[in-house]
Amino acid sequence: MTTSIAIRTVSYPNLGWDTAADLYLPPGFDEAKEYPAIVSTHPIGSCKEQTAGNVYAKGLAREGFVVLVHDASFQGASGGMPRFIEDPAIRVSDIRFAVDYLQSLPYVDAARVGAIGVCAGGAYTVHAGITDHRLKALASITGVNYGRLIREGFAQFKPLEFVENMARMRTEEAQGGARHVADLLPESVEAGRRAGLADIDVLEATEYYKTARGRQPNGATSQLMSFSSAAMGWDAFLNAETLLTQPLMVVIGSKPGAFGAYRDGWEIYGRAASREKQIVVAEGWSHYDLYDKPEPVAIAMAQVVPFFKSTLQGETP
Repeated sequence: MTTSIAIRTVSYPNLGWDTAADLYLPPGFDEAKEYPAIVSTHPIGSCKEQTAGNVYAKGLAREGFVVLVHDASFQGASGGMPRFIEDPAIRVSDIRFAVDYLQSLPYVDAARVGAIGVCAGGAYTVHAGITDHRLKALASITGVNYGRLIREGFAQFKPLEFVENMARMRTEEAQGGARHVADLLPESVEAGRRAGLADIDVLEATEYYKTARGRQPNGATSQLMSFSSAAMGWDAFLNAETLLTQPLMVVIGSKPGAFGAYRDGWEIYGRAASREKQIVVAEGWSHYDLYDKPEPVAIAMAQVVPFFKSTLQGETP
């Protein structure tokens, strides 16, 4: 019996395009058996080969789960035009299509599907669970409510001005102008500091995405800003008080940054109607430490693994 995981590159239909995904299979995988499965969702500007895949999907596959990590629509190797759209409703829809695909596989137990996500992917996962109860357990790793973030930090706390700017961009593009694709991060930590950026999240994001530590060809850190108005009226946690009843685990670092995972983690923990809910605070660690640093990831996985084994495999922690 093999003791290593296997990764299969797969694709499946989405709304009007195909989704590209990696399927992480557990050691000793046997297609004649049925396995619990987990959808893993990446952050904004990221891709399936980064933290949601090469850290969390890989770690959960080692523990006996089939894990599907997909590229968001309009991003990575997935289809959809124009490129680099970050639309929360479509990102949540991507999770639903991932569940569809997993439930079509003969070796997946359709009644035992959960979801995990990192950064905005964590909040997208929460919202998917609010509206899709095929998901039986949810884990948010340093989750960020992207609707709140774009209204606040991205808009520099001037949301009306920001949405009006996006309207002007969209009009220019509709009349033949160039697409307004923005790189969300400076080209280096040093460049960020020279530009006067000092926030821990911005600088650590740059260090992750713009260096060999986390850089991947499809981790573009880019966004089509003219289409981002779709996020302005969106709330990842809408109706959590009544509809979010599945078991929920929230993992956050104790060092807060401008992206707001710390505050969002406590908010959804408080708002969720889930009878079974846990919050894990990785003391002394930050948002981007939880992407791939061995010690904080170990803190997260020490709680996430037994959580999913209990909720999806029926094992007693």
